[in-house]
Amino acid sequence: MNPKKVTYLQLILLHAAMGLLVYLFQGISKYLLLLIIGYFLYRILSNNNRKDEVLLAAGYITGYEVFSRMTGGTFSYEFAKYAVVGFLVLGMFYRGFTRSSWPYLFYLVFLMPGIFFSAVNLEYDTNVGNAIGFNLSGPICLGISALYCYNRKMPAARLQQILLAVLLPLITTTVYLYFYTPSIRDTLQGTASNFEASGGYGPNQVATVLGLGMFILFSRLLLIKNRFINLVDLVLLAFISYRGIVTFSRGGILTAIVCAILFLGIYYLKSGTKERKVLVPKMGLIAGFSVLIWLVTSIATMGLIDKRYSNEDAAGNIKDDISTGRVELIETEINAFYDNPITGLGVGKMKEYREETTGEVSATHNEISRMLSEHGLFGIFSLLILFFAPLLLRLKNRSNLYLFSFLAFWFLTINHSSMRIAAPAFIYGLGLISIVNAKRKHTLHRK
Repeated sequence: MNPKKVTYLQLILLHAAMGLLVYLFQGISKYLLLLIIGYFLYRILSNNNRKDEVLLAAGYITGYEVFSRMTGGTFSYEFAKYAVVGFLVLGMFYRGFTRSSWPYLFYLVFLMPGIFFSAVNLEYDTNVGNAIGFNLSGPICLGISALYCYNRKMPAARLQQILLAVLLPLITTTVYLYFYTPSIRDTLQGTASNFEASGGYGPNQVATVLGLGMFILFSRLLLIKNRFINLVDLVLLAFISYRGIVTFSRGGILTAIVCAILFLGIYYLKSGTKERKVLVPKMGLIAGFSVLIWLVTSIATMGLIDKRYSNEDAAGNIKDDISTGRVELIETEINAFYDNPITGLGVGKMKEYREETTGEVSATHNEISRMLSEHGLFGIFSLLILFFAPLLLRLKNRSNLYLFSFLAFWFLTINHSSMRIAAPAFIYGLGLISIVNAKRKHTLHRK
């Protein structure tokens, strides 16, 4: 099938059918993933990555990751991150990367000392490979994404295709969730995160990727000038938002809202008078739909979702800790940094340190404090690169409307969910892309 001849509606129906198919025959999930990888490899190799097909592949795998974990379709927990890295490295073989992306080479180098100290400091019976893979696959995925995307020039339509590749498997995920738990009321157990409403998987990760889908749809509503597509996207936005909210995991939903506000502000500032006039009624429609979605969700959850976002328990009492224990985790990681400010504890050692000092076995939820505790001074250097390299690019090139929204998605996600999934790493990279006029011919130049 020629992908150019497939309509948007057909793609939506195909991915909705995939969600139903996996629900009925869950054993095929892994074979579906193999088919997806084979399809994208064929597109990349047959086109020599002329149109950055590796980004389509990496984007699709990013959107598919949580669904594959949820349905037992992945080959290992970190498989999606390895696949994203693999596709992008293949893309570099064809099209290289810009010399001006050198800060991210240093970023990757600064991650290496932590591997040495983990080999020295981890307990004898700890699987060093697993500890390093779990904690470093995300940061390395980010570094490779940034290297490939930094100042890579492409038309706006191509970036939209990449975001659509991320969105489509999220439609599959959402359809699967509707079949998995058709009645939300039957799954309600107070105001805690709801695993049953999340396909039996982690609500935090499910809400994060569905929140990303919400933001992508919101941006499409502003950028795409087609009433039929706008109507379809509005329905999808309601469809995905409802399932994201009923996970009762707030991080991903609040992140989506912040990203949308940032994007709206940038879009408004860069728009002309004519576009601003159209924006007012469009935003009124989106706002009305948002209120309706919340009302439907409130009724479906018997008001418990209102209490969740008000930081109350089912009885209406205010909870003492709005962070659900994350502040305590951060405190132990900051203390570990104070104890080892130069070298850090080593990759993966923080979990053992927390058990030794507090008696609790818990993985980090905050990538920034983890970088400090496990990488020490090298972690500080890495974080400085991640914060300032995009801002320096922004001073020279303001073409990518998504830059600040994508940085916000990365930053907020790693603060409530660390880098357990590939999404924050890949989306960070997409923010570094430079948009050019589609009529202008361009090739990647190492400058």
